[in-house]
Parts: sequence; C-alpha cells; structure tokens
Amino acid sequence: MAFSKAQQLAISFGEGPALVLAGPGSGKTTVITHRVLRLIRDRKIPGTNILVITFTRAAAAEMKARFCTLSGGDACGVTFGTFHSVFFRILRYAYRYTSANLVSEREQLSLLREILEKLQQGTEDPQEMASALLSEISTIKSNDLSLEHYYSKNCPEQTFRKIYRMYTDKLSSLNKMDFDDILILTRDLLKARPDILDGWRSKFRYILIDEFQDINAVQYAVVRMLAAPSDNLFIVGDDDQSIYRFRGARPEIMLGFERDYPLAKRILLDINYRSDAGIVRLSNALISHNEARFSKAITASRPGKEPLSFSVCDDAGEQNRLLTAQILALHRGGIPYRDMAILFRTNLGGRFITDSLMKCNIPFYMRDTLPNLYDHWIAQDILSYLEIAAGSTSRALWLRIINRPNRYVSRDAFTPFSDISVEKLMPYYRDKDWMTDRLDRLGYDIRMMGRMRPYAAIHYLRKAVQYEDYLKSYAEERKMNLSELMDVLEAVHESSKPHKTLDEWKAFIQTFTEELKNQAAARQEPENAVTLCTLHGAKGLEYTAVFIPDINEDTIPHNRAALDADIEEERRLFYVGITRAKDYLFLSCLKQRLNHRKDPSRFLGEMGLLSVNEPGKR
Repeated sequence: MAFSKAQQLAISFGEGPALVLAGPGSGKTTVITHRVLRLIRDRKIPGTNILVITFTRAAAAEMKARFCTLSGGDACGVTFGTFHSVFFRILRYAYRYTSANLVSEREQLSLLREILEKLQQGTEDPQEMASALLSEISTIKSNDLSLEHYYSKNCPEQTFRKIYRMYTDKLSSLNKMDFDDILILTRDLLKARPDILDGWRSKFRYILIDEFQDINAVQYAVVRMLAAPSDNLFIVGDDDQSIYRFRGARPEIMLGFERDYPLAKRILLDINYRSDAGIVRLSNALISHNEARFSKAITASRPGKEPLSFSVCDDAGEQNRLLTAQILALHRGGIPYRDMAILFRTNLGGRFITDSLMKCNIPFYMRDTLPNLYDHWIAQDILSYLEIAAGSTSRALWLRIINRPNRYVSRDAFTPFSDISVEKLMPYYRDKDWMTDRLDRLGYDIRMMGRMRPYAAIHYLRKAVQYEDYLKSYAEERKMNLSELMDVLEAVHESSKPHKTLDEWKAFIQTFTEELKNQAAARQEPENAVTLCTLHGAKGLEYTAVFIPDINEDTIPHNRAALDADIEEERRLFYVGITRAKDYLFLSCLKQRLNHRKDPSRFLGEMGLLSVNEPGKR
C-alpha cells in the first residue's frame, strides 16, 4: 500500500508525544492501525502494552477489525476500547465493580422525572425536561465544573442545584454510577493510589487516541496521568471537526496540546482522499474564517470538476421539489439511493422533506432516532384546536386547550358533561360577565378556524388566539429556551401547508407515524434508501452525493449560537457536513418560510457563493 510522506512519518513515529492533524478523508484509521503494527513488528513492542482509544464502541470495533485484517487475523493483545470501557476496566480491578453498578440512561431519566415530580416542577413534557437536565449534569461532571458557579439553561439556579444534589445522592444510595462518574472515579482513584497508577502505566506504555478533538477535561486528566512519565501519547484528530461542545468536548485541549507537551511532533495529514477538489476548495474557504484553529491547507487527491449545485429557493415547497428532482436525476444516472444523504441542522429539519420523498416514492432512512414531531405536546395542542374547530365535543380535547392560553376556566365547569361545547360551559359563569366574554371570544375563534384550511387556521391560532404568547410565557416561567418551542411550532405549521383539509393532514400524519414505527422496528438501514441525518450524526460517514438544505441564518448557524465560540462551532459543523460529500454537493437556502423573510447564512458568503452584500453577512 502506498502512503503519502505525511502518512509514512506518522506510521513510523517512535517514542514520545505526537500530534497528528488529520483532515477529512485523510486516512487516519489507516495511519493508526499501521502504526500499531509497526510498533509490534519493527520495534518489538508487545501488543499488550498498546492502548488504542476511540469515542464509540462502533469505532473501537471497526478499528480492531481493521487491525486484525492488517495483522493476519490477530489483535496481538492490543487493547481497543472507548474511554468509558477502558476506565471502567480500571475501576473493576480496583473496586470489583460490575455492570450492575452502572445506571442506564432510561434509569437516569426515570430518576430525574421522579425528582421533578417531588419538587413539583411541572412541565408539559417531563421526558424532554429530564433529558435536558441530564445533559447539563453530564456537562458539569465531564468538565469538573463548580455546581455553585453553573447557571442552568432549563430552570432556576437554586432549583437546578437541588435537582443535581438529589440525583447524585440517589445514585450514591443505590451504589450506582453513571457514565460521567466512571471518568471522575478513575481520575480520583489514580490520584489517590500511585501504586495502582504505576501498574496501569506499565501496562499501557503506548497510548493512541482517535478523534482527540472530542476529548473532555476529565478524560484528558486521566490520559496525562497514564502516559507519564514517558509520554508516549499519539493523538490523532482534526480541530476543524470538533462539534460536540454541548456534550462536554473541549477543542481547546487539542489546541493546547503542544503547550502541555513542548516536545510533541506535529504531523499534518493534508491530503483528502475522499472529496472532489472543488468540494475541498469550498470547505477550505469556509473553515479558514475560524480563528481558534490550527492553520492548515487541505488538498484533494484527485482533480476537480463541477461537483457543486447551489440554489436560492423561494420557499420550502420549491426547495423540496428541487431536492427530490436532483435525487431522481442522480438515481437515473446510476447512483444508488444508498449513496445519497440529506443532512439537517436539527432532527426537526428532516420533517420538512419526508412528505416530498414519500410523494415521489423515494425510499429514505432516518439514521438518527427521530422523535415523532406529532407526539410533541405543541403538535397535540394544535391538532386538538383543529379537531374542535371541525366540530369535536371531546371532553379530553377541550380540557387540553381551554387554558392554552390561559382563560382561567375551571375544570369544575366541565363536571356535569361528557361532551363539551362553549354553550355548555356558559351557565357555570352566568354571574361573571368577563368570563362569558372570554368564552364568547373562544367560540368565535373556533368558528373562524373551522372555516379555514389547516395552514391558515394554525396562523390564526398563533396570532389571533395568541398561542405564540402562551408559549413565550410558558418558556419564561420555566426558564426554558423559547427557540426550541418555536422550532416545533414552525415545523408543525410548515407540515400543514400542503394539505387542504384536516382529514387529509391527519392521513399524512398517520402514514408518517407508521413509517417511523416501521423503521424503528427494523432497526437497520434498508438496502437502498436515501439517508436522512443531522449534521452531528453524519460525522465519520461519507456519501457520493450530499444535500444540505435550509442554509439560512438561525438554522445554519443555529439561532442558539450567540457567542463567537458558538459561531465557530456552527462553522465546524457545517464544514463536517460539506466534507461528507465525495463527488456531488447540493446546497440550498430559502428566501422565506411561512411568509417570513429568511436571510441566507453568512457561511454562504464566506464560501464565495453569495456576494458580501447579501443579507446574513454580519
């Protein structure tokens, strides 16, 4: 096998620390596996003294399989594992822990829901709130942050601190640990027991780490202890592909590696063997606008053609029609559906295209586990309003919407009735004119919505009925991120647009829900289907053709990106998406969505696809 000069340098590297900057498609797995083989065969290092760490079990299994193929079917005693599996092994030898001591994510979420209920922290979606809190707890643990100086994004500070302490106390009483505890306990053990640390140092004399840009503070602290004093630490990664800060990853650790290890050898794998030269040039132009990065120029291994299609679409409907037409054209040209992917910033983004794919009989596969949009409480609120506007007298539907927004209608007003209407609620408030006025208004609003198509009825609900104001108050009271609720509202509203009647829309929702259930039941990728995936989920993958729609401000970059560091992470995320493409890249942005003007992303200007005077350039 022929290697580039940089690959040869990395593979033959001997003692001490090394920083290998591996650009997209530069063959980093090849470098790691061949270096391990070189250590064993040429330098006579026992495989049992070599540790290879990756970030996922799938990556560890793939790395081990690649090495076994290379070495003739034998792992040679080399340890391939994730940070958590390797660190848990250390804890198991020291404390005799077993898998019974590990708490599952399901148990964690259940515990947090119980805590929320005990503290009477009401929320429309306890599961979503528990998931958000779990993410924050993980951030604190994995980065060794001070609880007293941490400010929650999901609830008041004092409430969050109480939840955190109740959660950790409960785990302790059950003699359980979560995945972040594995990291912390390992660090504390090795600090307290030099004898145990020396034992593991003598075993793992050579440490290789893949995807180093995703490391967090606690993981790095343990690795530094294990590698000392010989510091045979071979780290491989790409600071330009660090996209997991929300999970605790700290790209600044990689950027500061040479400060921690002044003698480290830097090696740049600067040839992209995956993407067309035109795609590489585009990605270089984008990522060069980040300041916190290693300066590097990636080149392509093959000449460029015209792999790029960029479109500015009037609205989501035009974008969907264009996208499906491009997919069908590529398929007619001989490219299998499985070699194409549509990438989105968030899970909700995938919802906007599924309708068009179904209508065109294009098979698709959702790589990420997508929650059903229509199960969200906001979607249920909207559908309840529309059902009532269509004539439903269901007590459950009326109870759901009557105080959203708050009309201060008491449940007691419903007591005598199994079916509900405004007229039946009126007698309860016969002596309170202000309440009968509110009910009169509700009756008027329901009649108005009943005369409209779903899309117009939802617009009326948002503005005239002031459902948007209700969401704003809801988010403010619970200190939630309003943009996430608005994203759901926008997605539901957009979904209704093609449908003339409520029954037609409900039929689509049922079909979509069944498709999700079928994919979840299959639990495997269909043999030939277009992949739908978030930009985060696409990391490490590659496709002949990649489609990235909705490249607008507040989507890419996301509206939660407020600080310079957030924008740089969003730019890295977009860079990851672009560099998944081998031969064809299709990019598009919108002029408007739901009759609201949309600015094209600043990233399009940075790549030279729009003039600097275009909206969105800041």
